[in-house]
Amino acid sequence: MARPTDRAYTPEELLGPLNDVELRHAPQRLFIAGRIELLRARARVAIVGTRNPSPDGEKRARRLARYLARHQVVVVSGLAKGIDTVAHQTAIDEGGDTVAVIGTPLGRAYPRVNEALQQLIMERHLCVSQFAPSAPVTRRNFPIRNRTMALICHASVIVEAGEGSGSLSQGWEALRLGRKLYLMRSTIEDASLSWPRTMIEHGAEVL
Repeated sequence: MARPTDRAYTPEELLGPLNDVELRHAPQRLFIAGRIELLRARARVAIVGTRNPSPDGEKRARRLARYLARHQVVVVSGLAKGIDTVAHQTAIDEGGDTVAVIGTPLGRAYPRVNEALQQLIMERHLCVSQFAPSAPVTRRNFPIRNRTMALICHASVIVEAGEGSGSLSQGWEALRLGRKLYLMRSTIEDASLSWPRTMIEHGAEVL
């Protein structure tokens, strides 16, 4: 693994002043590996979704990541399988920049299949974790990670997600923070899902 920085940062050191709503659930510290300037200069948009996307879901994630990368927007995701992996890899392939906000310490990779991708992001882009090197990896780390990803980003897009998807936690957190939340039209048109209509009622917009 690429070597993380020797120190932890407060969110305000990385992102600038935070308001009371942003501070309420912000992590006390963040550990980073890579290019810190990716949190300080350009617009950042999260692309998130299911770990088991449909072919159409992958296509939509790829198209969105490509568009953002070509317009100098930093693509942010959580390095999970599925939509996250597509988002990161497409941004890299397009010569853009990407930030991974992970649910493990920087020295560990989950899923292991993405270890090489995490290494590349740590070396050439940016990887962010709120978990100290000795912290255990538990299931609750990942919705906590989504909360932090929503804080880091100016907007979030849910590409494809089932009723129990962890991506929904990021959507609700984005709305709580007053960030833009976009849902792919395909989720709205899926009659089997109730969460898209509920999020639209609370301020999400159709992409």
